[in-house]
Amino acid sequence: MKKILLLIALLSTACSSIAQTAKTITLSQKDLKNKIKGGWAGQTIGVTFGGPMEFKYNGTIINEYQPVPWYDGYLKKMMLENPGLYDDLYMDLTFVEVFEKEGLDAPVNSHAKAYANAGYALWHANQVGRSNILNRIMPPQSGYWENNPHADCIDYQIECDFAGLMSPAMPNTASKISDKIGHIMNYGDGYYGGVYLGACYALAFVSKDVRYVVQEALKTVPKESNYYKCIADVIKWHKMYPNDWKRTWYEIQNKWSQDVGCPDGVFAPFNIDATINSAYVVVGLLYGNGDFTKTMEITTRCGQDADCNPSSAGGILGTILGYDAIPAYWKMGLKEAEDIDFKYTSTSLNKVYEVGYKHALLNIERNGGKVLKESVTIPIQIPVAVPFEKSFDNTYPIDRKYVYKSLKDDYSFDFEGTGFVVKGETAKWASTSSYVFEMEVYIDGKLFETAKLPTSFTTRRHELTWKYKLPKGKHTVSLKLLNPSAEHDCRITDILIYSDQPNSTANENVFRFGQPIKPKQ
Repeated sequence: MKKILLLIALLSTACSSIAQTAKTITLSQKDLKNKIKGGWAGQTIGVTFGGPMEFKYNGTIINEYQPVPWYDGYLKKMMLENPGLYDDLYMDLTFVEVFEKEGLDAPVNSHAKAYANAGYALWHANQVGRSNILNRIMPPQSGYWENNPHADCIDYQIECDFAGLMSPAMPNTASKISDKIGHIMNYGDGYYGGVYLGACYALAFVSKDVRYVVQEALKTVPKESNYYKCIADVIKWHKMYPNDWKRTWYEIQNKWSQDVGCPDGVFAPFNIDATINSAYVVVGLLYGNGDFTKTMEITTRCGQDADCNPSSAGGILGTILGYDAIPAYWKMGLKEAEDIDFKYTSTSLNKVYEVGYKHALLNIERNGGKVLKESVTIPIQIPVAVPFEKSFDNTYPIDRKYVYKSLKDDYSFDFEGTGFVVKGETAKWASTSSYVFEMEVYIDGKLFETAKLPTSFTTRRHELTWKYKLPKGKHTVSLKLLNPSAEHDCRITDILIYSDQPNSTANENVFRFGQPIKPKQ
């Protein structure tokens, strides 16, 4: 009897690993399309479900007694009444539409200009990337951390889905797409968020084993990176505490919750860093273990970017399961929403199901696969790590000065360290003003830049000015507003100081912040 049970176990293991070890995989065209549909539908379901929780719970779990709404008609209601919620989708679709218009070899500048000139509002790495492009700093420099204080933020992570869905079983092909488009707005760990989740999508066509997908996809990320180390920790902790996702959440919080890059996330519980939010996606996938409801609930209840994270988890799991196997409960009202174009695009879910399928077939053929009348055969790529890159190398936030002052003419401050970020605001929400402030920035008496600061919200500069990698020591920064306006406000909110070593305790005596050179009442 024991021999029989052992034989059954061996056969089961062998069957479950066939897709993992085979050199090619053959799918019916029906199954391929079903998985692509599942990926796009899963994203839409996830971001809709988590929408009310987005950044409402920062650094804390959303407890089970806190209800998250879901009912028939909710999807359509949100798509019509809250279209800005779907940045996970319309950002993806911006790049999909470029591919559709110009072909799979569309140059990166076409993608960059399409998103930089789109009508939607952006934040963090996306907005800095847009501002850079509008000021002729093109990719990959638009996403490079010295030009983009948000380089490690989640942005490309929430937009990478298309890269994996058009690269079934081909994680390295997805990485090549991510290398081109992900560096428009991200670098380092921020870029790796898109590489990794794109690979998860690609491998979701190969195996139905969630654990295999998340582990194998990690091979696309350099082991030296914090991103790799964090996700490897999550996989390890899941094995140690397989029935306690909250224990793993606390381990993540204890080790990986400190952000050093995002100016909005340092000195604050808010964390939009790709690394920790990817960790929450993986927590949801591993502890959900193929159950769509558990995956949605756990990923959302990890908090922070609680709509983008279940969108990623839902898209990956939707690809693994296929559209037809997503539970009917989660597809309530989906049919009614599938013909609605996502705002700022000319593409609906029904359209991207078809276009995404078309792009996948083209990508399969150009990468050595075969498209037959009713099936496809795809070479399964062994994941290869992309090159190592690190944002904020030897750069740590060590102090924050609250200013909250309207800049009317000049302002200066002194500090000791290696860099600074001046946070501020020139644009009010939804403003379409064409007025552009100009501000000269002097570092140690030398003109560093003349910053253009639009008052239109979509084209605003996310931070007023910044500079890293200065020689360690004492520095003076002077800001001079060249064209003040009675109708618009150029406001300094706070100033962040960086050095080449982390500082565990703030020392007020280290910094000497000056007062405005020409104070006015």
